[in-house]
Amino acid sequence: LRWRPASLGDKTSRKMAKSNGTSRKATALALNGLVYDWNDVDAVGTFAPKPLQLLDETLRDGLQSPSVTDPPLAQKLELLDLMEALGIGHADVGLPGAGERQRSDVLAIARHLRKHKRTLRPAVACRTVIADIAPAAELQQRAGMPIEVYAFIGSSPIRQLAEGWDVDHLLRTAAAAIDFCVQEQLPVVFVTEDTTRSDPTTLDRLFRLAVEHGVDALCLCDTVGWATPAGVEQLLRWTRALLRGLGADQVRVEWHGHNDRGLALINTLQAVRSGADRVHATALGLGERVGNTPMDLLLLNLKLLGVYPRELTRLVEYVEAASRACGVPIPRNYPLSGEDAFRTSTGVHAAAIIKAEALGDRALADSIYSGVPAGWFGKEQIIEVGPMSGASNVSYWLRRRGFVAEAPLVRAILERAKLSSRTLSDEEILAVVKASAAPVDRPRRARATTKLGSRRSEG
Repeated sequence: LRWRPASLGDKTSRKMAKSNGTSRKATALALNGLVYDWNDVDAVGTFAPKPLQLLDETLRDGLQSPSVTDPPLAQKLELLDLMEALGIGHADVGLPGAGERQRSDVLAIARHLRKHKRTLRPAVACRTVIADIAPAAELQQRAGMPIEVYAFIGSSPIRQLAEGWDVDHLLRTAAAAIDFCVQEQLPVVFVTEDTTRSDPTTLDRLFRLAVEHGVDALCLCDTVGWATPAGVEQLLRWTRALLRGLGADQVRVEWHGHNDRGLALINTLQAVRSGADRVHATALGLGERVGNTPMDLLLLNLKLLGVYPRELTRLVEYVEAASRACGVPIPRNYPLSGEDAFRTSTGVHAAAIIKAEALGDRALADSIYSGVPAGWFGKEQIIEVGPMSGASNVSYWLRRRGFVAEAPLVRAILERAKLSSRTLSDEEILAVVKASAAPVDRPRRARATTKLGSRRSEG
């Protein structure tokens, strides 16, 4: 994250310019050194070498989690509208071969997107079985808009052994499925499940066949979360070389990753860096077993890396909508969207944030003890009072709520906090305030419910 001088407050710039005897322009250059970015040392080229597409899998793979609720259509549409607002271009919206409810929702979603002229494009997942794909063809006709088919089959030796398949079976099945999609004018992506544990000889034969039969894209899958970043880079490089050799650079390469080893996010970022055209993710990382790449954290990192220009102030709203719809709580310590993401009661941290704010510079306050600028995502720093707090925490808390931070009251609240084993609730602090009959700063009382207050004060 490089410091952006334009975001600094004028007050800080003037103060530093005066103390250093430098011009405003020179001051800006000096402030650019406030953050030394080791991430950029010896970096070669841009992080994303080509325009990147995103596919949101929340309403397909996300709903395959054994712990989620399949939400009603209205909540699905709300989530899709938030995807649109975030600039996510594609969404996998179901498995039409899985039953009537899936087909009904896919049709309603496609019609919603068309009616409201959304740029978001729907996709569905199907086995490489005509009986699965035929409903998608019918839905495309009824919806009056393209529905992309992700036709998948397991390609790894371990899957072949379990299923009693051989490579010839994979080839026959893939050819029939792709031919049917092309015949029905369905955009088609050929998906090799468990790609990251599949041997190159098998993948070579499958990918060549898929290209010859007219696929739009190949999807490389880390179905069981086996890959490491080095493996992702090797697989992307190998696939790109194969396509170049076939004269098929127009065929997209996509990445779909799972989180069994806790590497889904970093693997997907590596896929972006290695030239994947489209990457897949889900809200909160929902999905089979321990889930997929989290879309929200992927967008967060792409934004910080400077390769996602869209405004993301509604990103937390998207996560919260997915949490409600799927019945999955957001962990308190979850990045960006968790309750504790920008919340501190530690004295040293709070004092630094308060000093930065006192300079009149919200951007500085946002970065002094946070690697994620809260304001970029519609959030703010929250300072509370607990056993590790100092007097500055208490004074700040009182001032933000319109109270006069007199020394006796600050001491009384701090003594109460030091006796506690946890961060105090607003109600506990207000009880001390009430007992002291603390004076109120009337003109500032309207600030009592700002976001910088605790979550408990908002009620």
